Amino acid sequence: MTKDAAPFLGSAKPTQRTIARATGLAVTTVSKALAGDERIAEQTRRKVRKAALELGYVPDRAAQRLRTGKTNVISLVLDPHSELLGFGASMIAGIAEVVRQTPYHLTIMQYQLGEDPVAPIDYIVRNRLADGLIFARTEPDDARVHFLRKARFPFITHGRTNFDDHAWYDYDNRDFADRAVRMLARQGATRIGLVPPSPAYTYHRFMMEGFDLAIAQEGLTGLLSPGFDLNDDADILHDKLRGWLLGDAPPDGLICPGEVSAMAAHAVLNDLGRDLPLVVKQTSSVFNYFRPRPMIIGEDIVQAGRQITTALIRLMAGETPRNLQILAPPYLP
Repeated sequence: MTKDAAPFLGSAKPTQRTIARATGLAVTTVSKALAGDERIAEQTRRKVRKAALELGYVPDRAAQRLRTGKTNVISLVLDPHSELLGFGASMIAGIAEVVRQTPYHLTIMQYQLGEDPVAPIDYIVRNRLADGLIFARTEPDDARVHFLRKARFPFITHGRTNFDDHAWYDYDNRDFADRAVRMLARQGATRIGLVPPSPAYTYHRFMMEGFDLAIAQEGLTGLLSPGFDLNDDADILHDKLRGWLLGDAPPDGLICPGEVSAMAAHAVLNDLGRDLPLVVKQTSSVFNYFRPRPMIIGEDIVQAGRQITTALIRLMAGETPRNLQILAPPYLP
C-alpha cells in the first residue's frame, strides 16, 4: 500500500477526486490516466492505477456509459467443454494479464452445450453490457458470427469460420496433425489412428487436411476413431478407445488432440499392457508427470488469451478486422 493512499481507506466510496488527492495529481490527469490516454506518461498511469487499486476505486459504469457510450468491459463467453484441460482458466489468465494494464474489465458468461449459443451473445449486445466479445469453439457457418456482423459489434473468435472478414485467433491444427503423423512415422508406426474433433467445428477441417496430406506423403494408413470424437466425455472415450484397440487391425500409433482423450488412451494402453506410441496436444503441464511420457506438441492457451485481447482492443479502437487474424504455430516443449 502506498503511503499516500492509506489515509483514504475506510472512507466513502472512492472517486477520481479521491485518487487525485492521494497522488497529488489533477483530477483531469487522473481521469485521462485511468482511460489509458497515452499522452499521460506511463509512470504517471502506473501510479494512478496503483492508487486506484489500493483505494478500491471502481468506475461508475452507468455514468460512464451515459457519458461516453462505452462500458469499458470485455466479455468472454465460454461453454464448459472438457476437451482441453484448464482451457477456461488459461484463457482467462491470458486475458486478465492484458486487461489489467488497460481501462477495461473482464466479465465471463457461461452457457451449456446444447443451449442456444447465440442467446448469451444477444443478451450482452442488446443490454450493452460490453464493448467487445470473445468466444471459442467456432463452427464454419457460425450463428454467433452472423449475429455480431449484422449488429456491427466488435468481437474476436478463438477459431476460424467460413467468413474471412472478422478478427480471429486460431491454433494451426493443420500443422499439428502433419507434425503428429511424421513423429509417429519416425517411431515406425504404419497404421496411424486419430481421435478427431467433432465435424461441427471448423478446426476439424484443418486438422483432417494436415492428417490426410501427411499420411499420403508418408505412404501410411490413416484411421479415424470409429463412432466417437473429442466431443465425447471421458467415460465414453475410454470405453470406445478400448474397443478400438482390441478390435481387428487396430492402429499402431495414436494421435489425441485433446488432453482428456489422451488421458483415456494412456489408461487403456496401461490396462492392456500395450506399448503404443502416442502423440498428445498439450495445453497444460499434466503430461509432464505421466510415465511413460507421450510425445507432446504444445498449444499455449495463456498466450492465446493475451493475443486475442490485444487484438480485440485494437479492433475496438478502429483497426480493420482483416489485420487482426492470427494463426499460431504449434510448439515442441
